[in-house]
Amino acid sequence: MERIWDQYKAILVLAGVVILALLASVVIVPETQQAVVVRTGEPVRVINRFRPNTAYGETGAGMVLRIPLIERVQRVEKRVIDLDMERQQVLSADQQRLQVDAYARFRIIDPVRMVENAGTEEQVVAQLQPILNSVLRQELGRRTMASLLTAERGDAMTNIRNNLDRQARNYGAQVIDVRIKRTDLPDGTPLEAAYTRMQTDREQEAATIRAQGRKNAQIIRAEAEANAASTYADAFGKDPDFYDFYRAMQSYDRTFAEGAGESSIILSPDNEYLRKFRNPGN
Repeated sequence: MERIWDQYKAILVLAGVVILALLASVVIVPETQQAVVVRTGEPVRVINRFRPNTAYGETGAGMVLRIPLIERVQRVEKRVIDLDMERQQVLSADQQRLQVDAYARFRIIDPVRMVENAGTEEQVVAQLQPILNSVLRQELGRRTMASLLTAERGDAMTNIRNNLDRQARNYGAQVIDVRIKRTDLPDGTPLEAAYTRMQTDREQEAATIRAQGRKNAQIIRAEAEANAASTYADAFGKDPDFYDFYRAMQSYDRTFAEGAGESSIILSPDNEYLRKFRNPGN
């Protein structure tokens, strides 16, 4: 054995160096990851880049070669990454203080830009969290609490996702979805104050509706009375004597019939008020 080592020592050492060099040169990239090859601090190529609707086995994952000591391989997550937002208080358009829990989901679609501008997925999450908080505050601040309980909530989530996605592209990320997990009123005194404010707002709204209803009723009644007066004027204008007789009968009815049994009225037979009884033919 020693003789073989002495005779082939150089060859064995060279073979060992070659094997070690090959092992250092080979990198295995799984389907769930992308890999950015960085040479002297500059990204030079991407292995297993994310491409939508690409079947497994056709993505470029597997064994790849790199130049040892010169090139390094930085792995980047290819799957969807969750971005959880810390529970925070948001002021809605109707001045309601809401406790909001939200989250976003994104993936890295440009690993080179991510490496250049963020470095790692953790840094991307750290950069997107305050952006998500800001976008969420701005969007919910333009909407009332009641609107968040209707289909309008979906529009708000779409706007938040689009705004966050525009910012995320600077870090090579694509925002897939944004969702609000929970929206609550603050506990304790703020909650009671919010209920009181909501009750006051509804009472003011009801009072406004009732006032508008009374106004509309008065307008309708006035228009109806004006139309009736106009109709009466047109009808009675054709026969003034009948109009005088009709008005007199109405007055007698209100005076004698409605007030009968409650009071006594003594009038002279010559009183002008009783002229229709004196001469019923006219």
